Amino acid sequence: MDTIASFFSFITTPVAWIIVQFHKLYGAIFGPDSGWAWGLSIVSLVVLIRICLIPLFVKQIKATRGMQTLQPEMKKIQERYKNDKQRQSEEMMKLYKETGTNPLSSCLPILAQSPFFFALYHVLNSIASNKEVGDIITGPLLASAQKAHIFGAPLAAKFMDSPEKVVALDATLTNVRIVTAIMIIMMSLSQFFTQRQLMTKNVDMTVKTPFMQQQKMLMYVFPVIFAVFGINFPVGVLVYWLTTNVWTMGQQMYVIRQNPTPGSKAQGAYLDRLQAKLARSEGGKMRKSERNIVKAIVAKGRDRNDIERKFINGLSKAGLAAQTDGVVAKSDTAVAVAEGDDTGAGGASKRQQPKRQSKSQRQSGTAQVQSAKSDSDAKTSLQKSGDEPQDSVSKAKPAGAKPGTGSGSGNRSKAKSGQRKGPQRPKHPSKK
Repeated sequence: MDTIASFFSFITTPVAWIIVQFHKLYGAIFGPDSGWAWGLSIVSLVVLIRICLIPLFVKQIKATRGMQTLQPEMKKIQERYKNDKQRQSEEMMKLYKETGTNPLSSCLPILAQSPFFFALYHVLNSIASNKEVGDIITGPLLASAQKAHIFGAPLAAKFMDSPEKVVALDATLTNVRIVTAIMIIMMSLSQFFTQRQLMTKNVDMTVKTPFMQQQKMLMYVFPVIFAVFGINFPVGVLVYWLTTNVWTMGQQMYVIRQNPTPGSKAQGAYLDRLQAKLARSEGGKMRKSERNIVKAIVAKGRDRNDIERKFINGLSKAGLAAQTDGVVAKSDTAVAVAEGDDTGAGGASKRQQPKRQSKSQRQSGTAQVQSAKSDSDAKTSLQKSGDEPQDSVSKAKPAGAKPGTGSGSGNRSKAKSGQRKGPQRPKHPSKK
């Protein structure tokens, strides 16, 4: 770790200068030798760095969503050219170029923070070794930094330090290990929770890709890595990393709530809140971000996902309509772009496909149809036989006719239920 930190020694002096300036501010409140003055200086350094990295964070979000969108196409390319790795790489680069996606953009915030992280490690390691940091932390400031304790643990102490080194920093090994262990656990848990809320709330669950499996694996791997390396970090570096994890978690929660990924659970919750708000205000004033989201949904037309269709239909039921510019107004004054009317987005209405039935459902449905048909035939034949007039079967006998004879007289002329009327075909002798 010391060797890696030495590569970023060029930024050590600016980092030390920023910490000293914040220390002057907090030292006037808590005292110059207070551990809270130095600890809050490190926290303020993190906040300052993360504010400067907000543009890179926005690029990271766009790059991550772009990669999620491209996963189906990337999978097709991998299957098509699975035996030609060179052609596969060429097609991948072509796809990135056409869509304007850069896979490395998702790593920009971490890469941009690395120099500051190792520079802070170098500063704290120099304080623990009683070495001056340039001409910034010298003499009285160096002694003050060595005396700074947080919950009884010096800022420059590590979990793996020897008892002699800890005693030289005016502390006990037990206090140092308890404080560092608690901070390592909090750092790992915050990393796990951040990754978990990204996977469970802000991922399109309708697309199953290797990218999702990779993110799920990192959700468990990163906390373990932080825990292993954390035992070699000084307390001040643990304060830095815990602060940046908490910042990332809060920043991500805000993004998930206000600008969720299409098709995710977070988008469903956001559109439900937006629909309820618009229904109460009858399409009143909307924020620019809300108009942009509605505008993007309208522009998709027939390519909307189920959550977006539910939102558009919900607006229609409330007497509202989304316009192509993202404004939602009453349907009697606006050109509605509902589920069955995608002309505003330049597409025809999407025909609803019938639901597929299982084999058992199809068999039971066929049996019910046949049973109903047989019952209907039986009722029809009974009605016909009951409607025959009584005197139609007792026609006048011709003169000289024998009793019991005649084609239309006697019990034989009465058709049984379900039989044909009139003369019956004689049975075959073998069947009598």
